[in-house]
Amino acid sequence: MTSNSPQSTLPSNIAELKRWPRQNPRISMAIIAVVILIVFIIASSSDGNAINGSNNGSNNGSNDKGELGIGEVIPVVVAVAREETLDISISGLGVVTPLNTVEVSSRVNGQLMAVAFEDGQMVNQGDLLAQIDPQPFEVELRTAKGQLVRDQSLLEKAQVDIKRYRKLLEQDSISVELVETKESLVRQYKAAVQAGEARVTNANLQLKYASIRAPISGRAGFRKVSPGNILTVGGSSAIVTITQLDPISVIFPIPEDNLPKVMSLLNSGNQIPIDIYDRAKKDIIGKGELVATDNKIDATTGTIKLKAQLSNSDGSLFANQFVNVQMVVESRANAVMIPTAAVQRGTNGDFVYLVVDAQTVKVTPVVTGPTDGKYTSIETGISKNQQVVVEGADRLRNNARIKIIEINNPSGHSEQSEQSLP
Repeated sequence: MTSNSPQSTLPSNIAELKRWPRQNPRISMAIIAVVILIVFIIASSSDGNAINGSNNGSNNGSNDKGELGIGEVIPVVVAVAREETLDISISGLGVVTPLNTVEVSSRVNGQLMAVAFEDGQMVNQGDLLAQIDPQPFEVELRTAKGQLVRDQSLLEKAQVDIKRYRKLLEQDSISVELVETKESLVRQYKAAVQAGEARVTNANLQLKYASIRAPISGRAGFRKVSPGNILTVGGSSAIVTITQLDPISVIFPIPEDNLPKVMSLLNSGNQIPIDIYDRAKKDIIGKGELVATDNKIDATTGTIKLKAQLSNSDGSLFANQFVNVQMVVESRANAVMIPTAAVQRGTNGDFVYLVVDAQTVKVTPVVTGPTDGKYTSIETGISKNQQVVVEGADRLRNNARIKIIEINNPSGHSEQSEQSLP
């Protein structure tokens, strides 16, 4: 008799036990589902404990750093609002551009005999730079002079003849036609003399051009042609390039929104000073003034180019050098200035922590004005000689107690407060 009890379905030996899951797929799936459920419950319990522990840790951290205990005193560094003249300026990246740059080439054909300058040498206008073989031009000059002397002699003889022919004509000894022929010959010789004089002048000019001289004062670059080469007029290679360095100009762009203010100053005849800084914007390397604006706005960048001119007697500025330009367009007297670091940003606008009785701070809304980067002007909110927190504001709130450890006074020097921490 076959039993229907559950135990009869179980395997009776190890071989049947290995085949049992494949023979009973429903039971296998049930076992797998139970195992997955158990793992899920264990994982959920672990995550909950981790989250609770994380929350507890973060709360403890915030109590240690973010929350102020009752009566806690916060050490701060303060600065004194000062009243001074504020220069409102426009800054830009500029390029040093010479007023004149000349590529010196030969104006006559000939062999280059010598170069009279060194690479990078400062030259003055009229200095000899190079010498072309002058002998062909000297020969041409002598030939022109000889032809001129011959033509002058023929003219003198023709002039003497015409005088004699005119007397004979008065005596009715010769015909009028003969006199007119002699007069025409005189005019012909005069023209020949004028042409001869022009040939002499041209020969002198060619001989002069054989000595190549500096057309402007400035710095000579590297020579591009060596002695012995044949130079031709209109050749592709110049002998040297000379760049004028003193005075020199700087071209820099500004936003088109600032153009009306700049044009107003230019049209009024007021001088607009320019300060030239090095690339790090630390040291002033030149001072000049604005001289011109470009005639159109660059539509791709929304800027317009300005041109400043300055002295460069020491030769410290070079063509195509990048510099920082600062142009003062307005000065405001009696502006209240505080360090930019003292200005805080909030949902309701800008504010500062104003020191009250050297013991507490008060949140004070302010309206800021122009800034020069390190310092910011205050339109309304605080006045001269009031103290504002510069360092330590991240832990402050309204009416928080403070201890001043350092004061930045209006003269720019820092002093330790008598209330400083040990």
